[in-house]
Amino acid sequence: METKTTEFEQITSNILMVRPSNFGFNWDTADHNSFQKDDRRLSRKEIIKEARKEFDTFSGLLLDSGIQVHIHHEKEGADSTDSVFPNNWFSSHQDGLFVTYPMFSEKRRTERESEIIPELSKTYQIREHLRLEGWEKEDVFLEGTGSMVLDRQHKIAYACKSNRTSEVVLDECCDVLGYSKFLFDAVDRSGLPIYHTNVVMAVGTSFTIICWDAIKYKKQRADLKKAFEQTKKEIIPISLAQMEQFAGNMIQVKSMEGNDFLVMSTTAFDSLTSEQIGRIEEHTTILHSDLRVIETYGGGSARCMIAEIFLPQTN
Repeated sequence: METKTTEFEQITSNILMVRPSNFGFNWDTADHNSFQKDDRRLSRKEIIKEARKEFDTFSGLLLDSGIQVHIHHEKEGADSTDSVFPNNWFSSHQDGLFVTYPMFSEKRRTERESEIIPELSKTYQIREHLRLEGWEKEDVFLEGTGSMVLDRQHKIAYACKSNRTSEVVLDECCDVLGYSKFLFDAVDRSGLPIYHTNVVMAVGTSFTIICWDAIKYKKQRADLKKAFEQTKKEIIPISLAQMEQFAGNMIQVKSMEGNDFLVMSTTAFDSLTSEQIGRIEEHTTILHSDLRVIETYGGGSARCMIAEIFLPQTN
């Protein structure tokens, strides 16, 4: 794969998060997300209450660290149970491109109808809006930066195949973005395709965290290793057990002052060895927060809760 460095930045200090009003277990997605569990430990009201507490603590940690967090307060009584994961339905880009994506769960498609796009338009320039959601009529999907892990500096979209990550939609997206694709197979310990790429791997400015044991084919592992070496990313492997604790679901961001952080859940942090933590801290500072209820019932973690904003600001 030919790689080239661009003027685009890998990380941003501007992010969007959605404070949920109706968080809960989504039966539409449960068959394909092995990270999602309905343990019936909490009542429906308790799940919503605890998820909001986790959100407030997490977003507060990011704000206190100097990261600009745009918090969208979801309207009471909203239908979606997964709105806390906005990175699945949109992505934004430094050249002003805004992309909305086809979603597998019909219940989640209503998230695109929120006031988020008008809210962002007040502060940021949306030069072009690429609407990929028309692919839903063909029953093919691409769930944003859940389906794709982007190396923005080298314009590579890493994606593992699943019923939520269609190659035909990936091709259209990469064509518009000017990215090359790296499509591979990743499976859980049962041999089933992993639903989203961003639980398998994370790409930072100078490092990559990846679960090699989840990559199904040796040649793909070798090709991935070569791509990371070509783009000068130190490879920090995690085990399958650590991946199951969301250790692949991390995202690097920076503060308004330029300090960079790797954001993860406490579940993920506690799964790491001291050696792994040391290697990460050679590159960046770790931030973590307790997200156990959101992880259990939603099947997503810290990275899924953060939608990066790369759009240029309005004057």
